[in-house]
Amino acid sequence: MEYIVRSHRYGELILEQKYPELWKQIKDAIEIISDDEIIKLQKSKFKKQKSISKALNTLIEEKLVNQGWDKESAIFKYDKEDDKEDDASIDYKQYKRAAWRLDFAKDHISIEVGFNHGEAIAWNLLKPVLSAEVNHVAKSKQTRVGVVICATEELKKAGGFDSAVGPYEKINTYLLPLSNYLTVPMAIVGLKAPKTFDIEVIKDKDGNKGHIRRLK
Repeated sequence: MEYIVRSHRYGELILEQKYPELWKQIKDAIEIISDDEIIKLQKSKFKKQKSISKALNTLIEEKLVNQGWDKESAIFKYDKEDDKEDDASIDYKQYKRAAWRLDFAKDHISIEVGFNHGEAIAWNLLKPVLSAEVNHVAKSKQTRVGVVICATEELKKAGGFDSAVGPYEKINTYLLPLSNYLTVPMAIVGLKAPKTFDIEVIKDKDGNKGHIRRLK
């Protein structure tokens, strides 16, 4: 699968120079995904879905986990001993919830896969920062570079994505106004549209469904 990259605070350069093997694993996980693989998974497991987002999520997860990446990694450390802390104002158990998790993590790199609603853009960008910056809750992972994988406008259109999904182009508009808060270097990876097919959204009595249409 093809993609483009936008750096924030020299994220891509740092990945290339300091974490070349991890960066290669991320790129390999994306590049190895073929159109035929997406189609096969879409037809076998996600044929009732409107878009290919779940198929892509599943394939990215499979490729990364096979290379030793932890999925749904907690940002903050939780231990039962934390319940005995004197500061009763902190409910440590809440930091085990899904909202406080990184999609994937390995060593000092964290990855968010952002095919969700545009309103979640800021949160997807801030999670690597929470995993990196010093604050009042102990870390489970210590991020030094964050990677956000998302859909470009062309993939959003060709892949049947909902109109509310925040694409690569929109995510990039958040980097400047949030620059004082996004203190961690990042690489924003925008996935391009498939070359050999697109999704035709068909509405029926059960709602909208995506139909795979081969391109000539």
